[in-house]
Amino acid sequence: MSLMAGKKGLVFGIANDYSIAWAITEQLHKEGAELGFTHLPDRDPASPKMERRVRKLVEPIGAKMLVSCDVQKDDDLDKTFAMAKETFGTIDFIVHSIAYAPMEDLKGPVYAVSREGFKTSMDISVFSLMAICKRAQELMPNGGSIITLSYLGGEKVIPGYNVMGLCKAALESSVEYLAAELGQKKIRVNALSAGPIRTLSSSAVSGIDLMLNLYGSMSPLRRNVDVEEVGKSGLYLLSDLSSGVTGETHHCDSGYHVMGAPPLDVKLG
Repeated sequence: MSLMAGKKGLVFGIANDYSIAWAITEQLHKEGAELGFTHLPDRDPASPKMERRVRKLVEPIGAKMLVSCDVQKDDDLDKTFAMAKETFGTIDFIVHSIAYAPMEDLKGPVYAVSREGFKTSMDISVFSLMAICKRAQELMPNGGSIITLSYLGGEKVIPGYNVMGLCKAALESSVEYLAAELGQKKIRVNALSAGPIRTLSSSAVSGIDLMLNLYGSMSPLRRNVDVEEVGKSGLYLLSDLSSGVTGETHHCDSGYHVMGAPPLDVKLG
C-alpha cells in the first residue's frame, strides 16, 4: 500500500515548479495523498497570475481545492480551513512553506532592519505557522503531521541571510513549543531544514552561488542535495514512517550542518 493512501492534507506556499513545496507535493501525490492548495492573492483579480501559475501545476494531479490565502488576514485563513472542512471533512497533514521579508530589509544588515519590516517578516514567516496550527488541530481529531521549512541560517550566521535567519530561529523554536502543546492530540510538528536550493525565494538571498559551491566542497557527502531529496524528506516527516518524531529540525543538506571546519582534503584559496 502507498505511504499516504487515504491521507488528506493542505499545502501552503507553492510558488512554481521549482518550489520545495512542489517537490514535497510530488512525493505526496506519488504516494496516494489527496491534496488541497493555497496560492498567493493576486493584486489584480482581472489577471490572476498567481492562481493560474499554481493551478497549472496542481490540476493535473487532481487537486481537491485551490484557494487564495493571505496568511496575514485571519479571514483568509478561516476561509481556507472552512473550505478544507467542506472538501475533506478532516485532514491528516499540512505543509507550511511560507516565508517573506521586504527586500530592503532582507538585503541589509540585521541592525538596520526597520521596525515594520521586522514585524512583517515575523508575521508572515513565523506567526503564520502558529495561526495555521491553531486552525488545523480542529480538523485533525485523529492526529496528524505538520511540517514547516527552515534553513541553517536559523541556527548559525549565514552572511546574506540576514533578517530571515532571525525568522527561522523563531520558527524552529515555535516548532518545539507547538510540538509540546499539540502532542497529546497526536499532532506532530517538525521543521525540514534543507540545504541551498535554487528557488524563487533563494534568488533574493545574497551569495546563493557561494553557498552552493561551499556545500559541495564542505559537506560530508561532498555535494549539494537536490530538490527531489528534500521532497522525500518532507514525505518521511508527513508519513507514518516518522510516527515517533516531533519537535525536530530535520536536516537534509548532505550533512553540511555537522561541519565546524573544512574537510582536510578541501583546497581553499
